[in-house]
Amino acid sequence: MKISIVIITYNEEDRVEQTLKSCSGIADEIVAIDSFSTDKTIDILKKYKVKIFQKKFIDYGSQKNIALGKAKNEWVLNLDADERVSKELKENILKLKQKHEINSDGFLINRKTFYMDKWIKHCGWYPDRKLRLFRKSKSRWQGRIHERLILNGKIEKINGDILHFTYRNITDHIKRINRYSKMQAEDIVRKKTKLLFLRFLLLPPITFIRFYFWKMGILDGFPGIVIALVSCWGTAMKYIKAIEIKREKKI
Repeated sequence: MKISIVIITYNEEDRVEQTLKSCSGIADEIVAIDSFSTDKTIDILKKYKVKIFQKKFIDYGSQKNIALGKAKNEWVLNLDADERVSKELKENILKLKQKHEINSDGFLINRKTFYMDKWIKHCGWYPDRKLRLFRKSKSRWQGRIHERLILNGKIEKINGDILHFTYRNITDHIKRINRYSKMQAEDIVRKKTKLLFLRFLLLPPITFIRFYFWKMGILDGFPGIVIALVSCWGTAMKYIKAIEIKREKKI
């Protein structure tokens, strides 16, 4: 079992090196699709002998499919530039690599997120199971944002976590959700979703309740209420922007 680790990057000089270090020992090659970074990201990638390809960013699914096409090995481990392989996960992947035959086509991995100086254990953020280790020939990414891997084959679970250092701070969290909400609004309009104003009124408070109470964000303390509030705001933004797009286009 040889593994290609694939990463998409854009201005990740403050995080990507830790990602690359965490892959030490399990990667037979590392491939990065970079969206023309203007900081020191490329220099860091070169330091770790990463195979670098540059492509203008369209959406997350497209970028990750390009990365799949550049990987030379059948097995792929997909990581984001703000993620790291935990010690337990590395040990279990190394054990997997020693097997002569693997009967699965993909492995689900728990993802644990560090936010506001705390590991988040609720809010629906953990265990955030992701299909990240898989056979390339049976897989394809789908979706513009919050993309998911479509795999035609047998899926199992592997123990250990992907450690996710997602937002640098609350400001970064809000900026990213603001950016995502535009793409989500475009998708809403393209799908001709009905009752946008009613959704705008009802879904944000439902989102807050879901994250803070149903998903037990209340147990994560102050970060939990921040996550619920920002998620509530993000839901409102995507419908406001969808309404705006429809008015501009007079749909």
